[in-house]
Amino acid sequence: MEKIKAWLAKNMIIVFLIMLCIGFGIANNTFFTAKNLMNLTSQMAINALLSAGLTYVIILGGIDISVGSVAALAGVICAMIGLRFPGMNLPGSIAILILTAIVVGGICGLLNGIMVTRFNVVPMITTLATMTILRGVTYIVTGGVAVFGLPSVFSFLGAGRIIKTELYPTGLIPVVTLFTIVVVILMHILLSRTVFGRHVYACGSNKQVAHLAGINVKRVNLAGYVICSIMAALGGVLVASKLQNGQPAAAEGYEMFAIASTVLGGTSLIGGSGSVARAMFGVAIIAVINNGMNLMYISSFWQKVVIGSIILLAVVLDMAQKQKKN
Repeated sequence: MEKIKAWLAKNMIIVFLIMLCIGFGIANNTFFTAKNLMNLTSQMAINALLSAGLTYVIILGGIDISVGSVAALAGVICAMIGLRFPGMNLPGSIAILILTAIVVGGICGLLNGIMVTRFNVVPMITTLATMTILRGVTYIVTGGVAVFGLPSVFSFLGAGRIIKTELYPTGLIPVVTLFTIVVVILMHILLSRTVFGRHVYACGSNKQVAHLAGINVKRVNLAGYVICSIMAALGGVLVASKLQNGQPAAAEGYEMFAIASTVLGGTSLIGGSGSVARAMFGVAIIAVINNGMNLMYISSFWQKVVIGSIILLAVVLDMAQKQKKN
């Protein structure tokens, strides 16, 4: 019994996710259909990318609430570039999406990282400012109008599907799901199996000790913000690919879903602990709640109340566990 209790305490998020799935499955017969489950994985993809990047920053003891604006800016810029190549092929469209995410995300991450590490600005204030600035820049470069007229191949990465059958003539498995799985696995390996990953945990646990151990704390923190923004930009270009246009208002509020998912996955807001893999359970919980409530025709307003309550509960539980350990 003690072992069972210990396992349940350690893996409560998994139990909660299973209970949610069973509950929504009983409440609505559509929930466990192949079509809905595939749609669910597609809905999880963007938040999974944002949460994977945000995990690094939160483990480092920081926060980044600019990820939604970074995503929107990257989506708009890749759409504007796509308009200049009306005859682009599939490899070319994928290259534009990924390279735009790396460049735009890298610049935004450097801006956040430099403000935090070089000028010692509080991460919350830094990313609040960049959230507003980048959203404003997005509206300026588009004039507040969505970027339309992209080639059809542009939508493959975000909206394409593979494995076509008679029941699913357009395809069953979303390409965005497969792409996200590969990226998340790479992010998990980087954090859990590399020297850089160990440095991230060390800096998040105790910056002074990490510095005395010879770790360049500022460089690690800077890299964390760059990774976070690149992942957010990847999410943004996938949104643009899915919609086949660049929306200046895209990804508004996504930062709250990403923070909720990361904290639900056990990443401590104090820093020093967490993992990309467990953050994905948080992503799944948020997606299941949204999907299940949509199937039950529950107002999106109530969905916001539920997600906000979950964030608050997760933070309270995290603080309680820290006090218990101390």
